Amino acid sequence: MLRTSLAALAASVALLSMTAPAHAEDLTLGRIFASPDLAGEQPRALRLSPDGRLLTSLRPRAEEKDRFDLWAMDTATGQWRMLVDSKKVGTGAELSEAEKMQRERARIGSQRGIVAYQWSSDGKSILVPLDGDLYLATLDGKVTRLTDTPEGELNPMVSTRGRYLSFVRNQNLHVADLNGGAARSITPDGAGTVYWGEAEFVAQEEMDRTTGYWWSPDESRIAVQRFDEAPVGIVTRAAIGAEGTRVFEQRYPAAGTPNVLIDLFVMSPDGSGSVKVDLGTDRDIYLARVRWAPDGKTLYVQRQNRAQTVLDVLAIDPATGASKVLFTEKAGPKSWINLSNVFTPMKDGSILWWSERDGHGHLYRFAGGKMTQLTRGDWEVAGVNGVDQAAGKVFFNGNKDGVLERHVYALDLKSLAVTRLTEAGWWNNATADDGAKRFIVTRSNPGQPPQTYLADASGKRTAWINENAIAAGHPYHRYLDSHATPRFGQLTTKDGATLHWEMLTPKLEAGKKYPVFFEHYGGPHNQSVSRNWGAPLHQYLVDRGYIVFILDNRGSANRGKAFEDTIYRAMGGIEVRDQLAGADYLKGLDYVDPKRIATYGWSYGGYMTLKMLQANPGVYAAGIAGAPVTKWELYDTHYTERYMGTDPRGRDAKAYAAANTIDDAAKIKDPLLIIHGMADDNVVLDNTTAMAAKLQATNTPFEMMLYPGKTHAIRDIHVWTTILDFLDRHVGAAPK
Repeated sequence: MLRTSLAALAASVALLSMTAPAHAEDLTLGRIFASPDLAGEQPRALRLSPDGRLLTSLRPRAEEKDRFDLWAMDTATGQWRMLVDSKKVGTGAELSEAEKMQRERARIGSQRGIVAYQWSSDGKSILVPLDGDLYLATLDGKVTRLTDTPEGELNPMVSTRGRYLSFVRNQNLHVADLNGGAARSITPDGAGTVYWGEAEFVAQEEMDRTTGYWWSPDESRIAVQRFDEAPVGIVTRAAIGAEGTRVFEQRYPAAGTPNVLIDLFVMSPDGSGSVKVDLGTDRDIYLARVRWAPDGKTLYVQRQNRAQTVLDVLAIDPATGASKVLFTEKAGPKSWINLSNVFTPMKDGSILWWSERDGHGHLYRFAGGKMTQLTRGDWEVAGVNGVDQAAGKVFFNGNKDGVLERHVYALDLKSLAVTRLTEAGWWNNATADDGAKRFIVTRSNPGQPPQTYLADASGKRTAWINENAIAAGHPYHRYLDSHATPRFGQLTTKDGATLHWEMLTPKLEAGKKYPVFFEHYGGPHNQSVSRNWGAPLHQYLVDRGYIVFILDNRGSANRGKAFEDTIYRAMGGIEVRDQLAGADYLKGLDYVDPKRIATYGWSYGGYMTLKMLQANPGVYAAGIAGAPVTKWELYDTHYTERYMGTDPRGRDAKAYAAANTIDDAAKIKDPLLIIHGMADDNVVLDNTTAMAAKLQATNTPFEMMLYPGKTHAIRDIHVWTTILDFLDRHVGAAPK
């Protein structure tokens, strides 16, 4: 068990205190954006080799925290060595626009060097995409270049048994035999609006599906998606840079408009024997998930209807493409179906499944035509870490021990007993090896930045991968003495809902009243308040004299379906009222200056800023809206229609109109700053220009900062220089 006694925990805290510097040093904005990362080295993409002897990860450079190299640790000795140096091996070539946008949708657009890799099944080599081409690294340090083309290769993969290399080039799937032979296209007509082997925009952005092809376990077949985006409307996206503008005609499926046309085929590695999968007669569907059975005799497909109220699981005969429905999930009234990656075909023919059919996200097992619930209670399963089928154990992440923490649990498939494997007081995530015998666990809490260790199936820590203790030499050590520890609490709304909040404060002086930086996201599929390591920017704001306050409103994640369903056809309603309850709570505290509460949010949070200022003029001293959605008809189908409906110009028009921010632009009476990247392909710039035009037309004062060449997530010191200047003029940081 990975639990320590309270005494041991207290001892570790005492040790941390002893290592703190004698004099507090405040953070600077420049240091936050500099290298190395203040949270310490944060390795990414940690994986065990097939034989378990090595653990590989992408590690950032100390002098360049956004550039990653491939490293390996000997699990027996703990010794690290670099396998691939991204600067020595890479060419520095510019990525294709398609790869840039894939990275943006994966929220790694700012990362450079090596951002992904894959072990071969025999554990002797590693596929490494770098600077638009592909390389094969062996454990002796040799790196072989596999491709050298100007077009770039997307979604590269080594087949399940290691014989083939596959990738997408020029909108077609290519396959090469690694025993010899050049890569050749195995799909016939990828060009123009037709794409093979790629995931369409909404699959990448909203459905957590990043590929469009799947190798069978014996690598004798490949399931390949073909999509045609001809029906999708065109948005002219101007990537406005500092020294010029590049114009892209992006197919963007806005709410209420056509999606891509999807087909699925099964073929041999050389493209022969292609059969079309029967996905049904309704063409207006989403291809949500695709999995092969362990024996390769069945292909499983999740088919979601356009309204996202029905999710069918199909069993496909890969030889003929014939399909049948195994089971169906249906949404309740005024609700929708959330997708999950818990979709594991088992060796005995059953399927491990996740569903919210009882009001909470829990595990189920489908076998013999029957669905059996495996976990239950007023808590949520977040995902499956691994399955030991021989031992009858399922390992998963969840919040059974409280919504503010996340733990790794073991489920016994016979007794259905659930056992927590990780230590209380932390936010944990984990991945397992193929047999779920060993785990890579990453955890953090408000006083400890992320640390990673190896554990066995009982939860016992066997080795540190990255202990990351805040001792002398750690980037954050010099600032530890001024570190503000967050407080957590709850408030109850007028209609009886319980909401969780988090607060960081400066050292409060009696009789003084402090300004508040009231941060929110507010949208679905997100939890902001949790017991994990926080943002250095929050510590910086506290050093400047602000109280930082965060509240999770109804509509946010991990509190059950009813908590989330409150935004059904009503975005910008209950979330705004819940945030107002947070503001009212703050105004009742004797150390808060009620006239100096500034509100800030990005993306959905930016939308929330606009709605909050419109609904409650005079409550907030100022508002900052980053990359805001301003009119849901401008946002994409899969996200927007899930909550607001598929017909914004017909039966759902009233709901869309109420959620609109543009019509109520003139209601904004408090200082407003809007920020947007001019190359944003997610929340397109049209959202901000439409809002700006209406604000100008109604003679409503506001400020705006646009960033040439920047996309949706802008990680730039100038953003915060702008925000702080705005706050200094309208709020002021000093207590009064």
